[in-house]
Amino acid sequence: MNFDDALTYLLSLGHETLTIKLGLENTYTLLGALGNPQKQFPSVQIAGTNGKGSTAVMLESICRAAGIRVGLFTSPHLISITERIRVDGKEISESDFAKLTQRVRAAAENLLSHGRLETVPTFFEHITAIALLFFREARVELAILETGLGGRLDSTTAAGAEIVAITPVAMDHEEYLGHTLAEIAAEKAAIIRPGVTAIVGPQAPDAFEVINRRCAAVGVAPKIAGQDEIEMTAGNSADGRFGFTIETKTDRYENVWLRLRGRHQVTNAAVAIAMAESLREHGIAVPKVAITLGIESATHRGRLELSEGPPRILFDGAHNPAAAHSLRDYLTEFVTVPITMIFGAMGDKDLAQMAATLFPLAEKLILTEFDNPRAATIGSLRASLPSSLDQRRLHQASSVIEAWQIAQQLSPPDGLICVTGSLYLVGALQEHLRHSSRVVARQQAAH
Repeated sequence: MNFDDALTYLLSLGHETLTIKLGLENTYTLLGALGNPQKQFPSVQIAGTNGKGSTAVMLESICRAAGIRVGLFTSPHLISITERIRVDGKEISESDFAKLTQRVRAAAENLLSHGRLETVPTFFEHITAIALLFFREARVELAILETGLGGRLDSTTAAGAEIVAITPVAMDHEEYLGHTLAEIAAEKAAIIRPGVTAIVGPQAPDAFEVINRRCAAVGVAPKIAGQDEIEMTAGNSADGRFGFTIETKTDRYENVWLRLRGRHQVTNAAVAIAMAESLREHGIAVPKVAITLGIESATHRGRLELSEGPPRILFDGAHNPAAAHSLRDYLTEFVTVPITMIFGAMGDKDLAQMAATLFPLAEKLILTEFDNPRAATIGSLRASLPSSLDQRRLHQASSVIEAWQIAQQLSPPDGLICVTGSLYLVGALQEHLRHSSRVVARQQAAH
């Protein structure tokens, strides 16, 4: 099996959300057949609605600065599926990915043939198993696992992480997790089990009440990251990077400057710092200098990622109302030039609320579809438009490439093109731009 074969096989299992089967039995059975790789290294798990990916990359950066051999499992990817699995900052190779996919597939088919599995493991169950196998073979000293969806029945929960964290919970994936904030929080809080160390980021009152109740039920005293003393350092960078000082119960980190953009990243940094301090309690040495260096060097593609122009491009996969608010806050505070916004989103999102939050900031608005079975149609996007929107500012495109061509025509050199609404949209456009740059480079080389 080569890499293309592996990708074809995994995609044949169906889209990771549309075909999701929440439950851990398949994952436990599959991992058992693979020799339970998750038991060969300690792990931490991060759940939440927004910020879990940024918190994960910050913690990974901290661990690398501390000289810890660390594995990172995140989702979704932007361009290549190999982005989801990294060791010491390097993506799994295509050959290793193909080899491990073959092993997981063979194990799953053997379990099915012997009646130990009733259904083929899902896309996400396969990917989780591939990641854990790779981490075992790479002999990581720690694995950082970002929850895919929810927590209680998410495949990553089968790893049995010793340290768990919950970043801010908001409304999202209601069809799977519940239709109230309390219901969604309960799904995520279920990763808190007896004996774990639990870090909880700032939460809305309804969510915090549920999480606190879960902690009490399993006898865990949570560490509340938002209760630390956080002071914003005077000033910030022109492109939206913030400095802060945070005083925890055990240390004080002064004048730490985030590499990630946006005021909301200070909250994520506080959670990552609390997790790093907790690693010490589990026998993993993380010096203070590594925490500061890690926070200041962490990057996360597709999250307020700025590409120089002209015109400049801001990629941000603000995929739900809470994330849209964070993007709006950033644009309001740091962008003074005309904004051309390319927007496409999943059809199961609260499109009207996202539109009301973001569209008033756009000088020009381009609605687009992208190649995903869950993507909202142009009709759905148009139905979400605020009634007050000036239709002269509105354009539409049937593809990401067409949306990009329109944006280039409409945007002044000193303007900003903001690509948002879904990480899948961000990834599709970044892939197109990467391919275009390679074509140009080949043409220049030929001459």
